[in-house]
Amino acid sequence: MRKTGKLDYIEMAAVGGTLDHVKSFYSAAFGWTFTDYGPDYSAFSEGLDGGFQAEVPAKPLPILYSEALEDSLTAVEEAGGTIVKPIFSFPGGRRFHFVDPAGNELAVWGE
Repeated sequence: MRKTGKLDYIEMAAVGGTLDHVKSFYSAAFGWTFTDYGPDYSAFSEGLDGGFQAEVPAKPLPILYSEALEDSLTAVEEAGGTIVKPIFSFPGGRRFHFVDPAGNELAVWGE
């Protein structure tokens, strides 16, 4: 069951190799399977759901879930986080990105 503020998804980059090469590596090394969403994104469900995206910065992006996205955005701002991408839509929901006081970028998504 999804709950506000809990880790729900992680996105990782496929920089330094093609998306197919990264998928091939994880498939061979760990038996992962993938679902492609266009030529630049491939999702996995291997304990923690996530995906690899081509042409993004090389840092992983932890993604939290929110039952009330606007409330979570307000809470992040009030706690001292910096919104770096305001709420936007994507296939499957909406999300925003923020940077915490230590400089880590995270995202929060909701349905």
